[in-house]
Amino acid sequence: MPSLSPRLAGIVDALPLAPDMRVLEIGCGTGAAARAVAARLGTGHILAIDRSAKAIAQTRAASADEIASGRMSVRQATIEDFEPEPGEGPFDLVFAVRVGALDGRHPEAGRRAMTRIAAVLAPGGRLLIDGGGPLREISV
Repeated sequence: MPSLSPRLAGIVDALPLAPDMRVLEIGCGTGAAARAVAARLGTGHILAIDRSAKAIAQTRAASADEIASGRMSVRQATIEDFEPEPGEGPFDLVFAVRVGALDGRHPEAGRRAMTRIAAVLAPGGRLLIDGGGPLREISV
C-alpha cells in the first residue's frame, strides 16, 4: 500500500472494500487514500473528487499509474453539485475524510450533498465518513 499517515491508513483499512467495488471519495486532497483504495481494487474503480483545482492537479500527477491502470479517475467537483458523467457510478461505497459538507460544519451544503450522494449510491451502497472508530456510517 502507498505510504499513508497512521490516521489515514486506519481509515482506509476500515473501509469495507471488495475487489470489484465502485468507490467515490469525496474531498480527495492529494489522493493518498484514493491511491491506497485503488491498490486494493481488482476490477473495481475509484473516482476521487475535490473542489480544489490544485488538489486535483496534485492527485493526477501523483496517481498516473493508478489512472493508467483504469482503477482510478480524478475529477474536480463539489459533492453538493456532483453529477456523474457517463460510466461513473452507481457507487457501492462513498467515503469522505474532513469534508465540511458532511461533518456538520456547513449544514446547507450538507443537505445538498446528501441528496447528491443518495442519487449516486447503488442499492445497498454505503456512506462512511471519519469521526467514528475511525469511520462512522451515515444513513442516506
